[in-house]
Amino acid sequence: MARKAVAQELSRTRILEEARQLFIEHGYHALTMRSIAKSMGYSHGALYYHFSEKAELFYALVNEDFKMLLERQKDMLNRSRLGDIGQLEKLMLEFIRFGLDNPHHYEIMFMIKDPELLRYSREEQSQCLDLFAAVVRAVVSRQPGNEKKMYSLPWSLFMSIHGFISYNIHYNQAYQDVRKLAEQHVKYLCEGLQG
Repeated sequence: MARKAVAQELSRTRILEEARQLFIEHGYHALTMRSIAKSMGYSHGALYYHFSEKAELFYALVNEDFKMLLERQKDMLNRSRLGDIGQLEKLMLEFIRFGLDNPHHYEIMFMIKDPELLRYSREEQSQCLDLFAAVVRAVVSRQPGNEKKMYSLPWSLFMSIHGFISYNIHYNQAYQDVRKLAEQHVKYLCEGLQG
């Protein structure tokens, strides 16, 4: 009975706030439910009252990040014209900015190989990639003779910006550090669409 009372004191919101910082500082694999609870001054049973496993706890955080990314992208898209090359450039830069401003989250959202986490984030990844693909296809469809590119090009462009983000995360570069390079990279990719 006392254990349940302690678990109720420790709110889901508080766990998420404190766990986010721990994941950022230590990374996903370095933490256990026990180490998270210890850092917060609670028994690991108190965490299990709210989350059945570490992956579920982290998924709750990652889910918030995917929602934030999608909202930022949709907001940006609502302020520009569908099919416009400028819209695609803005979308790509927004994606790069998000990845470099949130490197730990980006790694888990798009780079983690852990099957435990993959089963939690597949749907959210798909939503982000589908939105990106829809914008690319709108741009491509405006140009004659590009029908063959409608399905392969979104993936190729995504892989190019994903590579840019991954490389800069590896070298601890924030968006502000590489902003001009990011803009040039996106311009170059989009120029290739117009040729």
